[in-house]
Amino acid sequence: MTESSANKPANGEVFHRAKNGLKPGRNGFVKNHHHYYHHQQPKYCYPEDKVQHTSYNGSSGLGLHSCHFNESFEETPMLVAVLTYFGYGILTIFGYLRDFLRNWKIEKCHIACEREEQRDFVPLYQDFENFYTRNLYMRIRDSWNRPICSVPGAKVDLVERVSHDYNWTFDYTGRVVGGVINMGSYNYLGFAENTGYCATAAAEVTMKYGVGIASTRQEMGNLDRHEEMEKLVAKFLGVESAMAFGMGFATNSMNIPALSGKSCLILSDELNHASLVLGARLSGSIIRVFKHNNMVSLEKMLRDAIVHGQPRTHRPWKKILILVEGIYSMEGSIVRLPEVIALKKRYRAFLYLDEAHSIGALGPGGRGVVDYFGLDPRDVDVMMGTFTKSFGAAGGYIGGRRELIEYLRSHSHSAVYAASMSSPVVEQIITSMKCIMGEDGTAIGRDRVQQLAENTVYFRRRLTEMGFIIYGNNNSPVVPMMLYMPSKIGAFGREMLKRNIGVVVVGFPATPIIESRARFCISAAHTKDMLDTALSAISEVGDLLQVKYSRHRRLPSLDRAFDHSIYDQMKD
Repeated sequence: MTESSANKPANGEVFHRAKNGLKPGRNGFVKNHHHYYHHQQPKYCYPEDKVQHTSYNGSSGLGLHSCHFNESFEETPMLVAVLTYFGYGILTIFGYLRDFLRNWKIEKCHIACEREEQRDFVPLYQDFENFYTRNLYMRIRDSWNRPICSVPGAKVDLVERVSHDYNWTFDYTGRVVGGVINMGSYNYLGFAENTGYCATAAAEVTMKYGVGIASTRQEMGNLDRHEEMEKLVAKFLGVESAMAFGMGFATNSMNIPALSGKSCLILSDELNHASLVLGARLSGSIIRVFKHNNMVSLEKMLRDAIVHGQPRTHRPWKKILILVEGIYSMEGSIVRLPEVIALKKRYRAFLYLDEAHSIGALGPGGRGVVDYFGLDPRDVDVMMGTFTKSFGAAGGYIGGRRELIEYLRSHSHSAVYAASMSSPVVEQIITSMKCIMGEDGTAIGRDRVQQLAENTVYFRRRLTEMGFIIYGNNNSPVVPMMLYMPSKIGAFGREMLKRNIGVVVVGFPATPIIESRARFCISAAHTKDMLDTALSAISEVGDLLQVKYSRHRRLPSLDRAFDHSIYDQMKD
């Protein structure tokens, strides 16, 4: 996205647009893009999983890595797009009609609304987001915030609830829906569990240290377990030093302002997470947004920044910081890290890599996207990630050079003012990370990384064969499946739950308004029987709701064992 007068505020910031970052065709809909490298024989995916209709999209032509890079973003069918816009149009018209009826007290309103004595005040609930919430979101609200009453593992137990006023309020029946296959949690390596080595160690530490710390790290809340955890994280990442924070979101939003400020430039991928966007805005830096994973767009902005400098004065920027994610949580795509690193070196910029979803889930050693591409961690200036997903814990970390970490310890709001991480959470991180590294004396961690890779490839291949449009990289455990139409968001979630499958459905504002989807998160804890059961239900519901939109359906390939040499080849 280039800078324009239409989207440039007074301070030069370009806001992130809610779209998928791909160049629209003449009809305004996204073209079919498959990112594909031909430099040498691929090492990281199955030969049968090559996707037809491939083309370059945003590659800078640097050709710096040998890893097969295959991503799919199939064009939205014209009829589907028209019907989606038509459906939203009808809902919007009825929404304004219902607002009119509420205004005249004809329809009962359960939402936050202006008090009578504040009618002359500036309205608080009149923007489009609130209009969407009360008139569209409420229709499908039952698909979200479902309470669970078990460990969020491969299967979960749900508390049954019903609504008698069209999802404004819910009543609990007292029944529990047990054994629901969990296809929505970020439990990539299956460490969200209440038995086993990690759970036992966390329980023992709780008895020794208690649960709460009641202080910040800089005061009386710096435990020996915190120090051990940070040394282990640095070793795991392959960097000089690391520090941990109690909240993943705050790791981004509170540390980026400490790294960038006025007279600095931030170049941000347009599909970056809200925590990165918030951190960039809080920093006071000028923000420019490049097209998603598009190296041509990024290089153009870097070149322009070097040539033209700061607005008005044309002085050189104090700092240029590039913000990217390892795996993009709504698209399932993987960052083109080798090319980003080449560009940041060429133009002497700094790179901030958010590995919230990729750490533990990618690479032969589970060390994230850097490990996936076989790169040197020292080429990434700031390595950020979270413990909330692959490690089954909470919080986040930042790793890098020792000077960087020491600077953040004294300048980061999240480090100075936030309470220390709870001791059982710290122990969960330590034990699960040692398990992944093999330092627990077992091969459990390595086997889980291998199992996740196997499950991911298998699940994606089967969905494609069924005729669904799925987004993202073939090796990404985040699997978005396109639903498009608003009526099918809630219907898909409800029908899957009837079949004892728990899924996450996503719509506006988390996605562009016409790109609603179901998002599956694959886990090493899923067995093949679980995946087959889920796939069978997905196919059945897909036929029922007619969401098998793909026009490039592949013939089913013969089921075969996972190629266990897949990681051995990368090590060689």
